[in-house]
Amino acid sequence: MNKGIKISDIFASNVFDDAVMRERLPKRIYAELKNSMNKGAELDKHVADVVANAMKDWAVEKGATHYTHWFQPLTGYTAEKHDAFLTPTGDGNIIMEFSGKELIKGEPDGSSFPSGGLRSTFEARGYTAWDLSSPAFIHEGPTGAVLCIPTVFFSYTGEALDKKTPLLRSMEAIDKQAMRIVRLFGNTTATKVTTSVGAEQEYFLVDKDTYMKRKDLIFAGRTLYGAPAPKGQEMDDHYFGIIKERVADYMNDLNVELWKLGVTAKTQHNEVAPAQHELAPVYATTNIATDHNQLVMEMMKKVALRHNLVCLLHEKPFDGVNGSGKHNNWSMITDTGVNLLDPGKTPHENRQFLLILSAVLKAVDEYAPLLRESAANPGNDHRLGAHEAPPAIISVFLGEQLEDVLNQLCEKGEATSSKEGTNANIGVSSVPKFKMDATDRNRTSPFAFTGNKFEFRMVGSSASIADANIVLNTIVAETLRQAANILEQAEDVEMAAHDLIKKWVSEHIRIIFNGNGYSEEWVAEAARRGLPNITNMVDAAGCLTDPKSIELFERHNVMTRVELAAREEVAYEMYAKAINIEARTMIDMAKKEIIPAVIKYTTTVADSIHGVETAGYDASVQRIVMSDCSNGLKAMNDALIKLEASVRHAASFENFKERAVAYRDEVCPAMKQLRTPADALERIVDEKEWPFPTYGDLMFNV
Repeated sequence: MNKGIKISDIFASNVFDDAVMRERLPKRIYAELKNSMNKGAELDKHVADVVANAMKDWAVEKGATHYTHWFQPLTGYTAEKHDAFLTPTGDGNIIMEFSGKELIKGEPDGSSFPSGGLRSTFEARGYTAWDLSSPAFIHEGPTGAVLCIPTVFFSYTGEALDKKTPLLRSMEAIDKQAMRIVRLFGNTTATKVTTSVGAEQEYFLVDKDTYMKRKDLIFAGRTLYGAPAPKGQEMDDHYFGIIKERVADYMNDLNVELWKLGVTAKTQHNEVAPAQHELAPVYATTNIATDHNQLVMEMMKKVALRHNLVCLLHEKPFDGVNGSGKHNNWSMITDTGVNLLDPGKTPHENRQFLLILSAVLKAVDEYAPLLRESAANPGNDHRLGAHEAPPAIISVFLGEQLEDVLNQLCEKGEATSSKEGTNANIGVSSVPKFKMDATDRNRTSPFAFTGNKFEFRMVGSSASIADANIVLNTIVAETLRQAANILEQAEDVEMAAHDLIKKWVSEHIRIIFNGNGYSEEWVAEAARRGLPNITNMVDAAGCLTDPKSIELFERHNVMTRVELAAREEVAYEMYAKAINIEARTMIDMAKKEIIPAVIKYTTTVADSIHGVETAGYDASVQRIVMSDCSNGLKAMNDALIKLEASVRHAASFENFKERAVAYRDEVCPAMKQLRTPADALERIVDEKEWPFPTYGDLMFNV
């Protein structure tokens, strides 16, 4: 445990941030670099060389021997190639060198990452380019310290091969359109609007020695077999419960590593399921928050190994208990510090806020399939709508206060009041009185307003938050564009805004739902309202190339139709590959572990029957066990044969979409059919004979 550490002494100590640049760069170089960062001015070669040298000196002082262009390909993970600060001098010696050219540009293999056909195997060239908006940092590891330079990744022909490029484009799109609105409402001092995000991260911790005995966790990241433990989460005793010492030690080390990287890790607690936990940071600009969330996931895994633990980020590592997600808390803020989603004390009078709110409602309603797609991955198919996460139906929770304001607008034509929070008074004199919020929260809503931000709760725990924020930024940029086009032509902006708010709220009120998203009644009601219910990743992926989506992304220069088609293909490919790995792992475990273990146990029971009956005693109990085991074995073998056939058939499709559909419709049901008898056998077979650790071993052994 790291005792006695002052956060202020270590925070961002491994980040080449503004304070370090101001200290180490000549004033003129610093000013020119900031001009490039803030205004997009071209970076002079001389400036780049000076910055690179200063960055290298700083990194070497911290023990770095290598640098890397750190980027985020379409795998959803990060990628890096390390190069040493080493240049031969010709006399048998070397010097430590790092040029502006090396800082700005790198050339990884563009064909070895998912590209959706943008790069063929023989077309290898890809480029990484320095993202000035995200500071470089030092990554410490067993191989030493490495200077990591956040970069974008694109093809030789100019298409984005990563998640960061369209994210940065989307941030520019919403800045452009939001500034038009800000100017219309008289703000002449702000020069930029940025979106900010705080990404809450859920995860599981399991003992490493136990983990290593489960092929499914190793290969698939989740348990493909497993009967429920005698105790799960039904006692509600793990959520916010006392953190075990081993876990607390891990959390402490994790915090230190993240703080050194400038990640504002703030909140930590036990989550609902046994062995499940959560970490939440303070808000950051969306680009930085996305980088930081990638670092959070990397560090969670890395630090866990130091404690002989393994961090599981899969959305559903254990069947029957709470899965993991990450809540994407999204807001819009001017460079003068004004939160455009802050309703103020009297939201009914805050016309700018109500206009932006109505624009968000319109965006979420009209582009709900895109939002759903942005949270789609194979793991999330097991989580969404499973009474532990939001349903797959997109709706917006506003709460009593804002819903009342909007109802007044629709029904009376004018909002004249806002509900206020009451004073808390629980009848205990020792508890200070305070003013409560004006509205409750709704944990079943996929997209909930929570005071001065929207919380998009559908994102999966293993996913990059880039996808969700690319969509959020772009769809809201579009509706703000439409609003600005109308208001800029109006003689009376205030009155035109009033009329537009009323119109959009009336047209899109169907997206507002403050009730129980888990109920069957809501599913029926959502269908009546015409809201889409996209239940799986394969169906969600298709909306990327819908003409409406192509028009949206191309209008705002976020993604081209070629880039969108590539991402659709990557989605189908990644889905099919993930399910294929799971199915093959199930087959391997069934053939090599479960069936042999059950046969061995059945033989023991058969010997017992023979011995007991030979001695003249009743062996009826043994015969019942024997019958259950034999029937289970037969059911397993039949399901195993079916699964093998379905995998062969699914893999035979050349078309990525057809292959993904086959894995969804044939392989996934066959996997469930194999798991059912296997889990039933786990409840029967002697635990000493069962070939791998059980749910109880995994979730209660940390």
